[in-house]
Parts: sequence; C-alpha cells; structure tokens
Amino acid sequence: MSPEQFVDIASLIALVFLLLALLISLVRIVIGPSLADRVLALDMLTVVAMGFVGAVAVRTGLTLYLDIAIALALLGFLATVALSRYILLRAARREMITEERDAV
Repeated sequence: MSPEQFVDIASLIALVFLLLALLISLVRIVIGPSLADRVLALDMLTVVAMGFVGAVAVRTGLTLYLDIAIALALLGFLATVALSRYILLRAARREMITEERDAV
C-alpha cells in the first residue's frame, strides 16, 4: 500500500465518521431538551464541520479549504458566545420577573 492510498483511505474513513457525528449533532439540535443543549450541539456541529472541511482539504490537496475551516471556526466561536450571552440574559430576566411577582 502506497502512502497516497493510505491517506486516501484514512481520509475517507474520517469523512464517514465525521458524517455520523454531524448527523448525531443534528439530532441533538432537534431533540435537545433545553436551549443550552441545543447551543452545545450547534457548537459541536461547527467543530465537526471544521473537521469535515479539513478532511476534504487533505483528500483534495487544496489549501483553500483550510481558509474556509478557519473562517468557520471564527463564525462558530462568535455564534456560541452570542447564544451563551442570550441564555444568560434570558435567565436574568426570568429571575427579575420572579422577584417582581414575589414582591407584589
């Protein structure tokens, strides 16, 4: 087996596992019992997508895909931070409403 064949088979196996992980994270986004679970699944989806793009870059030999993976990482990080802040603000608003009801 030549090194090129080994890399080709290994990248194909990686793509299959990453596809499975992508499907599992999609199921978690749909079923997730809470908003925090869905945000975590979205973050996992972003990381798996980065791996998928990286595996495609290895398989095709095009370095353009690595730039796409870096941009995807930045986008995923910003989305996770924004959604986390939203969850925190929503929880604080609920606490404030509960305290106002208890005070009345």
